[in-house]
Amino acid sequence: MSGQNPPDSRPAPELVIFDCDGVLVDSEKIAVRIDVRVLTELGWPMTEDEVVERFVGRSFADMTAEVERHLGHPLPAGWDIPYKRLYREAFDRELAPVDGVVEALDAITSRTCVASSTGHEGLRHTLGRTGLYERFAGRIFSAADVPRGKPAPDLFLHAARSLGVAPDRCVVVEDSRYGVQAARAAGMRCYGYCGGLTPAAWLEGPGTTVFADMRDLPALLSGA
Repeated sequence: MSGQNPPDSRPAPELVIFDCDGVLVDSEKIAVRIDVRVLTELGWPMTEDEVVERFVGRSFADMTAEVERHLGHPLPAGWDIPYKRLYREAFDRELAPVDGVVEALDAITSRTCVASSTGHEGLRHTLGRTGLYERFAGRIFSAADVPRGKPAPDLFLHAARSLGVAPDRCVVVEDSRYGVQAARAAGMRCYGYCGGLTPAAWLEGPGTTVFADMRDLPALLSGA
């Protein structure tokens, strides 16, 4: 599966923008399992596959808005507080780095950053829990920083602008269809990781290389 699209001859990127959940930390399997429980209790029963298709890669605000549209009424203030404990406790028990990502990060020579739909508090927790936070400290961006979350390009463009890198000198590493769409909208090459929950077919498309093993990423970035 690695490198479905042939590598191009462009030089190595100046900035590699990593999504977090499912790319750096193996959180999506855990979160989707709890999402099913939460959505059922809210009145919108859904399978894990349906959660992946509809919500993986999107911000909490976007997910909340869609739930409210489906239910036909706003959720009460603070509705999510009891559920936050479920996610945090599960992450504390089970969370680990994505297989092979530490080796990949050690081998990548370009600048790196994180741009995630998760809020800053959640990013501090998951990246800290997996020992990855210090690798990206000061270069962590959240959908909370921009008006529109993925699939809009705002977050990736914000990360590039904040670090002083032109969009066409950035690449994005993503594992969701919404993240891949956001990278394309930002005019950035994308590497779609299909080693998690998202099928490879959902990631394929223009300007995108689909791969299944994080250990392959450094070579793909260098065009090897």
